[in-house]
Amino acid sequence: MTYSMKDSQRGVVGVSITAIIFIIATLASVKVHFENPFIPGFAISLTVQLLLTGITIAVMSKEVNYKINTPKGKTIIKPVLLALLATIVINLVMTGITKLMGKPIETPAALAKLKPLQVLIFVFFYASIAEEFLFRGFLLNYLTPLGKHGIQLFKRRISLPVIISAMAFGAAHLVVLTTGAGDMFVVRIVIFTTLLGAIAGYYQEKNDNHAYAIIVHMTGNSLAVIASLTMVS
Repeated sequence: MTYSMKDSQRGVVGVSITAIIFIIATLASVKVHFENPFIPGFAISLTVQLLLTGITIAVMSKEVNYKINTPKGKTIIKPVLLALLATIVINLVMTGITKLMGKPIETPAALAKLKPLQVLIFVFFYASIAEEFLFRGFLLNYLTPLGKHGIQLFKRRISLPVIISAMAFGAAHLVVLTTGAGDMFVVRIVIFTTLLGAIAGYYQEKNDNHAYAIIVHMTGNSLAVIASLTMVS
């Protein structure tokens, strides 16, 4: 597999812009606070992320082929089932490993304080849309010319844009280190988000439709909603 200078430059530019947007959005949540107790602090970050990504896609529209439509018929079933399976398996395996190592099972600090309705609105819907807009809506689409490169995995071709956007998405979740999360929790989150990002990217690319990535992400976040309901009951 050989890469041209043009490919390398596009990769660096895409990842750099994504990182800048993510960092600015993260810092915004530290500097700006809502008085409304219903709106969690991370909603600020997601809002800034949405706005900056939208502006970037609009400005770079000739290089970012963004498309979103309602998924056709049964084509969404397989992505949803795969995302659900990956979510369950990763969480069960990592929970088992964590217990075997004698370490506590942690709950995301941001979620522990939220009520089910807040989790539904700000995690299931808002976070899924905002994060996918940046990592798949912008980054993966911007890297489309690199799609000629990739690897074969389980008889599926996984393109370089899918791999890069998934790894960037996983790396972005290292931010949980700032919350004082334990090492096993961080590993669990990074592995899960990287895999979920790969599934989201694969089906977005396959169908040329950003809606698939968002729905896959929502599926991955669905367990958070279920967990919040369990805590209440």
